[in-house]
Amino acid sequence: MSASGGTRAIVAALAANLAIAVSKFVAFAFSGSSSMLAEGVHSLADSGNQALLLVGGKKAQREATPQHPFGYGRERYIYAFLVSIVLFSVGGMFAIYEGYEKIKHPHEIEHWYWPVGVLVFAIIAESFSFRTAIKESNPLRGTLSWTEFVRRAKAPELPVVLLEDLGALVGLILALGGVGLALLTGDGVWDGIGTVCIGVLLVLIALVLAAETKSLLLGEAAGTDDVQKIEAALVDGDTVPRIIHMRTLHLGPEELLVAAKIAVRHDDSATDVATAINAAEARIRQAVPIARVIYLEPDIYSETEAAKGADPDATPGGPAQPPADH
Repeated sequence: MSASGGTRAIVAALAANLAIAVSKFVAFAFSGSSSMLAEGVHSLADSGNQALLLVGGKKAQREATPQHPFGYGRERYIYAFLVSIVLFSVGGMFAIYEGYEKIKHPHEIEHWYWPVGVLVFAIIAESFSFRTAIKESNPLRGTLSWTEFVRRAKAPELPVVLLEDLGALVGLILALGGVGLALLTGDGVWDGIGTVCIGVLLVLIALVLAAETKSLLLGEAAGTDDVQKIEAALVDGDTVPRIIHMRTLHLGPEELLVAAKIAVRHDDSATDVATAINAAEARIRQAVPIARVIYLEPDIYSETEAAKGADPDATPGGPAQPPADH
């Protein structure tokens, strides 16, 4: 669901941004507004970003190879991180530079109706794109706030499109304000100030995207709900009486690795243990379908050994920790 929803949102944003970019560059050519130039570059950068997300989604579908045995699911995270770099450099820093130059060398905006008309058109088009992103995100967001959704989402496409569209709408309002004040006062400095504000906004959004995608690239655990489902599926009270410790890791947005040491009864035969592990794996996959790579290690749980650990919750039942040097 997240992949198809993300693709629809990306395509909608790409179509809107290409049309908006052309209109902004035309408005800049007729009016000389730096806000229009910055916004045109912003829309062009956004179009490139959406193309990157589509490429990342396509590359992530490749089959696993001996060199990459866990597949290519993280390609989506890599391309999302590239989006933040493009947004920071091409979008944000260019706008700040262009705004600075306009403040130093202001000039009157010509043919005011071009930038104003394009900005109104762009706001309408971006609103439709933003609406699509919100509509596709809502089923996945559930009861989470928008901030929590952006921070916790494992699929990067929808948060990226949401933040880009939000930034675009706010940037358009800033551009409209800068152009409007420049027209009212006859001072082109206001156009430059609006451009600088757009650049700062894009840099901030790029930094948020970079921080979130960096976390995904480093490797995030499953969400709380999925962890609870996995734990409930693992322990059946009979063949698997308890979990000694467990780790989860997202190999991609829709692929989860589960590694756990599970307790078995001391008098179980090898056949009993193998049967218990196979049944536990089946229960996990039924409870959490994205848990595609599962490694279960049987062990005999020992309260005594667990108590010796410096951090019993981290690896209970594991070997005793060596004494600290004095």
